[in-house]
Amino acid sequence: MSVASLVVAGLEVNVYSASPITIERKSQEVAVFFLLHGRYGSAKEIDPIARSVINQTGGNKRALFIVTFDQRNHGQRLVDPKGNDAWSKDRGKHNERHAVDMYAIQTGTARDVSLLIDFLPSFLYPDNEPHPIVEWGVAGISLGGHATWISLATDKRIKTGIPIIGCPDYIKLITYRAQQVGVELEGPTFPKSFRDTIEALDPPFLGQGTENPFIGKRILVLSGEADRLVPWEASKAFVDKLDVGKDGVKTVILHPGVGHKCTDMMVKQTAEFIAKYCLQAFNAHTAAL
Repeated sequence: MSVASLVVAGLEVNVYSASPITIERKSQEVAVFFLLHGRYGSAKEIDPIARSVINQTGGNKRALFIVTFDQRNHGQRLVDPKGNDAWSKDRGKHNERHAVDMYAIQTGTARDVSLLIDFLPSFLYPDNEPHPIVEWGVAGISLGGHATWISLATDKRIKTGIPIIGCPDYIKLITYRAQQVGVELEGPTFPKSFRDTIEALDPPFLGQGTENPFIGKRILVLSGEADRLVPWEASKAFVDKLDVGKDGVKTVILHPGVGHKCTDMMVKQTAEFIAKYCLQAFNAHTAAL
């Protein structure tokens, strides 16, 4: 197991791989997967998951690199702790800006992923043209799962996504949360300019255009049946109708009795999906699903 630490555009990045990047291995094709942590979490917190996925995906045709970093306002990038809080009936813990804060972070994370796709090859392979990275993917937990959906919808280079206890439909999710605590989605809590931003970036709205951004993509959805923080009902309608086309893959696993938690089984299923569809030169035309 190797973990390389890089600073890319001021962003501290960890790159996990089965063994160090060496001259001898530079000709091997590589799949790079971003692993995104949840709200209140950090890159350090998901270190065991990154290591587990690397350990469970050895011996394949392609090498796997897993990339982690602190999301905005998290970990070493924490600026305003209140900005990570939600609405609450306890006024001392209540964050009126919760809707805007949470969406701004997850969209910012998706943009950080795209930025890293732009520049990571130059850091990992500065003397190698063309570089051997042939696959980009994203997996994320909770807040990171929301960002995974946005990355899938907004970056054509990302072919594989694994949202874990995340939601693709922000309006439905935030409406559910508002109802739980008696918040009205209006005024400073939910400005019109903010709704316009959601309609420009969120997967349900992007999927309504003439070009479906999910066509040809491989998506594994992992959710808990008993999740009360990010309930499956907020995702179900969108996921059920999601069209990935004849060359895409859509696998949905709803874990009975599981709440808002990334379980060991979810990590195992993540590793299996990555190995099957990203590390074996997968051909959608010939491989059996």
